[in-house]
Amino acid sequence: MAVFNVRRFIVASVLTAVFAFVALDARPAAAQGATCESGCGEPTPSPSPTYSPSPTTTYSPSPAPSPYPSSSPSPYPSSSPSPTPTPTPTGADSSGGSIGDLANQRFNQMITNRVLGTVLLGVNEQVNCSNCVSAFGSAGSFSAGIHGRKELTNNLSLLAGIAYTQYSEGGYNITNAPIGAFALRYDFTDWGSSRPFFDVGTILTPWEKARYTRSYNTSLGPVSVTSSTNAANYAVYGRAGWMSRVSPRDEVAASIEVWQLWQRVSGYTDSAVAFNPFDASIATGTDRTSLVKIGGQWTHLYGSNIEANINGGWVQSFAGHSGIVATVTGDGVVVPTMGNQGWFEYGGRLGFRMQKGWIVDLFANGTLGPQPVGNTIHGGVGLRINY
Repeated sequence: MAVFNVRRFIVASVLTAVFAFVALDARPAAAQGATCESGCGEPTPSPSPTYSPSPTTTYSPSPAPSPYPSSSPSPYPSSSPSPTPTPTPTGADSSGGSIGDLANQRFNQMITNRVLGTVLLGVNEQVNCSNCVSAFGSAGSFSAGIHGRKELTNNLSLLAGIAYTQYSEGGYNITNAPIGAFALRYDFTDWGSSRPFFDVGTILTPWEKARYTRSYNTSLGPVSVTSSTNAANYAVYGRAGWMSRVSPRDEVAASIEVWQLWQRVSGYTDSAVAFNPFDASIATGTDRTSLVKIGGQWTHLYGSNIEANINGGWVQSFAGHSGIVATVTGDGVVVPTMGNQGWFEYGGRLGFRMQKGWIVDLFANGTLGPQPVGNTIHGGVGLRINY
């Protein structure tokens, strides 16, 4: 019985050792088999297709703007053009200088108004003649009116006239300008054929429509502005002279005249134009100047039907003053000066005696000299009746 138990014990022990060995040997084998599944060199069947997921579209945000040039907008220059700033024009000095041109225009206006007014005072007629009245019209500067003379006594005569005028010269234009003039002449007829005479008179243009053009240059191109306003002209004068009837057909005379002229111009601003970066505003002001004229004239009768007169003299201005006070953008207040001027004035008349007391006159008057007076001519025709 004991032998049997020992035998059974030995068999059980052997079986237990075998199972323990097998169990211990199985674990590394399993581990080795797991390793060889991917890395062992034993032959394997042809690779079978393996599944890989198809590509899917995934959203990724657009790249942020880069400070470096790229196809996307950036603060740095790119192929697309950027706006070019408009350049600032220059030319304030030229605009300020144009105010001096306005002063010259207004000086010429005073002189032209005076020249037209002297026609009403018989500048183209002899010093002493019978009573007469003349209707006339002129071109060059348009003028139409009537004038004449009337003996008040043997020594004293009244010279007077009125006309409607319009004229232009050197950038300005005058329209709707009525001119009136009158003077008294004292002729010492009781002294004989050679004697002194004296005149005192005035020329009045109480209202006229005026347009002045101001032009200047800028870096972006020239500018020309024409503005409208109202003006008025006044003049007074005195004349002292000596006349002589050298023959029944000839009368000559020499004289000296002193004039004082005023011109009142209402204030205005530049009219609206497309481009005027240096605009101006002109205040109301009065231009004035004094004149001295030394001149002479000759009247001659050809045959019994044609009479001719020529006259002329040197004129010198002094004590001139421009009434312009302009406020100019870029220049501030501009006050131009007006210097002294000298020029020659001329006139003439050719009369045709149609019948007793009826005379057709062709006449002309003008100036010769530098600017602002310049070279001008005003001519016309008149019908004169002596009585």
